This record gives sequence, C-alpha cells and structure tokens, in this order.
Amino acid sequence: MRTLEAQRNRAIQAWNELQNNARPLIYIGAASCGLAAGAAEVIDAIRRYLAERRKEADILKVGCIGPCYLEPLVDIQMPGNPRVSYSNITPDLVKQLFNSFFENGEVFKPHLVGHFGLNGFADAPKFFEHPMLARQVRIVLRNCGIIDPEKIDHYLARDGYKALEKCLSMPWSDVLEMVKASGIRGRGGAGFPTWRKWLVCRETASDMRYLICNADEGDPGAFMNRSLIEGDPHSVLEGMLIAGYTIGACKGIIYIRAEYPLAIERLKSAISQMRELGLLGRQILGSDFDFDIHIKEGAGAFVCGEETALIASIEGRRGMPRTRPPFPAVSGLAGKPTIINNVETLGTLPNIIRNGADWYSSYGTETSKGTKTFSLVGKVRRTGLIEVPLGTTLRNVIDDVGGGSAKGFKAVQTGGPSGGCLGEEFLDSPIDYESLAAAGSIMGSGGLIVLDKNTCIVDTAKYFLNFTQAESCGKCVPCRVGTRHLVDILEKISHGHGEISDIAKLERLAVTIKGGALCGLGQTAPNPVLTALKYFRGEFLAHIIDKRCPAAVCRDLVIYRIIKDKCTGCQRCVKVCPTGAITGPRSEAHNLDLSKCIKCRSCYEICRFDAIAGDAIVIESGV
Repeated sequence: MRTLEAQRNRAIQAWNELQNNARPLIYIGAASCGLAAGAAEVIDAIRRYLAERRKEADILKVGCIGPCYLEPLVDIQMPGNPRVSYSNITPDLVKQLFNSFFENGEVFKPHLVGHFGLNGFADAPKFFEHPMLARQVRIVLRNCGIIDPEKIDHYLARDGYKALEKCLSMPWSDVLEMVKASGIRGRGGAGFPTWRKWLVCRETASDMRYLICNADEGDPGAFMNRSLIEGDPHSVLEGMLIAGYTIGACKGIIYIRAEYPLAIERLKSAISQMRELGLLGRQILGSDFDFDIHIKEGAGAFVCGEETALIASIEGRRGMPRTRPPFPAVSGLAGKPTIINNVETLGTLPNIIRNGADWYSSYGTETSKGTKTFSLVGKVRRTGLIEVPLGTTLRNVIDDVGGGSAKGFKAVQTGGPSGGCLGEEFLDSPIDYESLAAAGSIMGSGGLIVLDKNTCIVDTAKYFLNFTQAESCGKCVPCRVGTRHLVDILEKISHGHGEISDIAKLERLAVTIKGGALCGLGQTAPNPVLTALKYFRGEFLAHIIDKRCPAAVCRDLVIYRIIKDKCTGCQRCVKVCPTGAITGPRSEAHNLDLSKCIKCRSCYEICRFDAIAGDAIVIESGV
C-alpha cells in the first residue's frame, strides 16, 4: 500500500509539472451547472479540435468556480501566461477560440471574462478582474474550480490530508479546543457552536458513536453543498475524519439526496481513493484511529434535513422528527451518541486545523466567525456560488458581488423557505446569525434569493408556504393543518377576495404554528409570511383593499395592455406569446387580443421598452 507521504510528494511534483509545463492547460467547469449548460459537448469539441490539428494540451475538468450564469466556462492557460477565462462557450465557438491561441498567438476577445492569479499556494485563491470573484474570500471553496475533483493527487498537492495528520498527532481534546477557539458555528442553519455538541457527544458514555454528514440540501435555489462536494469532495471527507477522531466515532455516514447523482459519483470515487491510501479503515495512517465512511441516499424529503427525521430515514423508518431531548449528541442513530454536521461545516475543518484557529477567527464578526458560502440567485445580474466573510452586508453581496438587480431591488429572501423576506432597509445590515434573527429571518444553509420591483411579495410568500406545506411530514397538527390554512388565506388574497381580517388571521396563525410545531420545519415555516407582513404590509393591503397587484403578477388582479407610444414593434413579445395574442408588423405598434391572453407574463418580462403595462382589475366585494 502506498504511503501518504510518498504519494503526496509525487502529487506535488505532478501538479507543479502540470502548472509549468510547455503544454497549454485548459480548465473546463464540469460541475452540474456547467454540464447543464453544455460543458460535456464543449469538452468533446475541444478534444476533436486538438486531435484534428495534432495539438497537445492538458484538459482539466474542474468544479464550479462560482459564476454559474457564465457557464459553460472555459479557461486557457498558455505556457508562461496567466489563466484567461471565457464564458458561455458553445461547441461552435471552440474553433474560433482555439485558433486565436494556437494559430494566431493572440487572446480571443469575444466572450472574454478576464484572468486571475493565486495569492499564495496554501491559502484561499484571490481572484482578480471579474467583480463577482474579486470581492470574495474563498476558504472552504479554495479548491473549487482549481483542481480536478476526481483526482486525489490534486487534493494532496494542495495540502490535502495534512490537517488529518496534524490531528492524529494531537489528543482529541486539543483538536476540540482548536475548533472552539476558531468560533465556527454549524453551517446548516441553526448556527449552534460546533465544539459544544461535539463535547456533549464525546462525554456521553457509550461503546459506539456515529458521525453523519448532512448533505440533504433541499432549499429551493440552494446548491452550496452540492457544489462543494462536486468541486472538492476530499475536503468534506477529510473534515469527517477530523470530526470522527475528535468525538471518538468509528463510523461516518453521508446522507445525501439521490437527486445529486454527480455529487454521489464523486464521493464514491473519492472514498475508493481514500481506501487505497489507507485513509479509511483500521489504524488510519498508523494511529489507533479506526474510521469508515458509507453513503446513504435519501429520497429527497425536505423534512429529512431535520436531524431526528434524518436519523429515522437512515434507520429505514419514515422520515419524521421526534421530540427532543434527548438530542442526537446523546441518543441518536441506533440510540448511540451521534453528531450531525453540515457539508460546509465539515469542509471548513481542514482549513482551520491546517492554518490555525486565530487565522480562521480573523474573518467574520465577534460572534459569527469565518466565511459563509451562499447561492446567490433570483433577480440579480450575476448569479452563482459565492463565499464571503460573515458580517459582509447584504448590499455588498447583492450590489458588489451580484451586480445588483436590473429592474430595481425590492427584497431578499434569506434562509430559503424557512427564512424571511427583507426589504431595502436591511441592505446595510451585516449577514450574521444574530442580525438575521433580529430581523425575523435566519441564515439557513445559505440561500439568497433576490427579488426585484416586478416581484409580488404576496405571491412569493405563497410560493414558499406551498413548498413547506407540501414538504410537511404531517406528524404534528400545527404544521400539517396550520400551513394549509396559511396557504388558503394567501390564495384568497392573491385572487382578490381577501378581507382586512385576513391579515390578523395570518399573523395569529403564524405565531401559533411557530410555537406549537414539533420540529424546525414547522417552527420556521411561517417566517416568509411574518416578515412579508411586517415589512411589506402595504402590498397586502393593495391586494385586499384596492384589489390590485402592484407588481402585476397575480393573474386575477391584472390585465395587460400595450402602450402604443412606447411600443417600437421589435416583435420580441410576438415571439414569446404562446397563444398568438400579440400581433402587428415589425416597426409598428403591436396589438394585444385580450380574448387570447392567458396572462403568462412573458411579454411583460421580455419587453425592453416598458411598453407592456399591467393594470388592476376591479373585483367587486364578495365575488
């Protein structure tokens, strides 16, 4: 069996040769976002180009580097030159792109994004030029977009498993103290201090302890955990070994939803590579530490992100939560002490151990240390995966990193369906656990959904309540019945049949659900409604009193028309109208046949000249 030290030396040598050899190096984003955008076809086209012209180059399939809206991303690093990045590359563009470099010896200008360099080898990469990347601090994502996630040698060359070696030379209590000093809190949503529940588990007398990696990422619009696993699976696996050693566990389980096939494939490959190097099994790296890791695929129930429901699913029972205490750290899987940590928490641990607690705690705020990954999505110019220090303001993230909202910022939903809807008054608030909680929202696993002026807050609250209501396990009445009533009232309001008394009903019902639900799903499900009512009450009143949807979204409250003076006859609306309701020759004002209009809103959203108006429909009371 190969020794880790010898393998690392070979890996570093190979990595240096790869970075400095005489052949061009081609990076291609091959995570789910890139593959969905057509990266596989681009890779095939590049290989055909190289074969036909008998050119040599190294192709590196990397994980998500962040700007998902630019996928497929192709980076070219010619010998002695910086890495140059290109966006939205298609197979048809491959010939032009590579002819510029190989035949003409010049940089291809179309689709050019910029270039970046590395600020230190062991620390987080520092990206330049592209504004979405330049403002980030990448710690847990330091390898994503840099290494081939399917090659353990690339991870080893970037100081992989050095943190594990350091831990195995220390007493478990010293590792715990380092994690405590770092200030890291659980990245799964609750923000509970990581070290504290580790200590409870370790001090609970038992002949067996378990560690579970919670990769059951289920929030709409959230993909941080999936992207980390797809781009750097060994960081999560090394984190599991560190956590397992510290709490005294000998078995680790990765609970991951089956809808993540690429992440599962890369985890399986990484685990197999670990076994070959003696990083799993008995007496790991010559120590007395025994540990193994297995994968459990979940069926995608949102409630199984809750710890006790997750454990029930692993045990083969229906994924339903139970009352606590006892907490899993005392009595979890098979009745044994069990620690459940989020993917990001585990993936951060090697960086803390390798670089030190003081280094990590220098980022963030006094009570929220370190960095946090977010999926930045919605009505923002630059969407994708980001990592910023905790304490960064919402304005910095949305405007500086995300490029702002093209049609005017209205609100941001933090924490997914369990979070809250925060308006402009919170743009300068820091993103940390306490600030979000004070505003009535939560950090969650890290979803940030930006809403613009064309978004209806009532419709948004209804969307998230529909999701949590459908995902309720049904075990407790407050969640099962209460969320259904919340949805019914929101439906009534969005159809124009709301009454002033409905606002009080929503608030009273939401508070009752929060106080009476069994688990975190039900306890946080009303957050979108409560924050929407608190910060956007005027929009609810417009629906109820004026029978008007200010954002022209709710179909029963809007009728569309074309403003003749603004219409240029560009025919963009004609092309997207599914029913042929819009007609008219090019360069002349168009007509909209209301008898054919299904209010799909496509014309409203695609018009560049604000020539489509959404007018209120007067609905008589009691109709």
